[in-house]
Amino acid sequence: MTVYGYSALRLDGHEESLSAYRGQVLLIVNTASACGFTPQYAGLEALYQDFHDQGLAVLGFPCNQFGAQEPGAEAEIGAFCQKNYGVTFPIFAKIDVNGEHAHPLYKYLKDAKPGLLGTEAIKWNFTKFLIGRDGEPVARYAPQTKPEELEAPIRKLL
Repeated sequence: MTVYGYSALRLDGHEESLSAYRGQVLLIVNTASACGFTPQYAGLEALYQDFHDQGLAVLGFPCNQFGAQEPGAEAEIGAFCQKNYGVTFPIFAKIDVNGEHAHPLYKYLKDAKPGLLGTEAIKWNFTKFLIGRDGEPVARYAPQTKPEELEAPIRKLL
């Protein structure tokens, strides 16, 4: 199994298969609008703008499981990202990344790339997974890892 075997709802409510991104390098990030790391949206958008033509897609997955920092509905999330950070990369509907209702994509990602000391749980917003062109997870990055720090690993995969 690769990420291409999963699908998720977009902000507008339509189901999108991740197979639509086949052959691209993906940066999958659980996001939130009211988090100390929220300004990373700007860095994620910069990566998307800089490398999209070379085959990078950034995919945002809003999540409200950490300090209730993503309380808004899908329309509010989209408007916030566009207005405050000019986000043009794909944003999906709000999901759970941990627990019994965790999205199947995140169950797969956490199993494929456990965190520090082998823990699978996502610890906070803006945890990042880098996916190769073959759909296989390559690396997992902590929320504190700034998007610009991912330029070199992304270039390597492009």
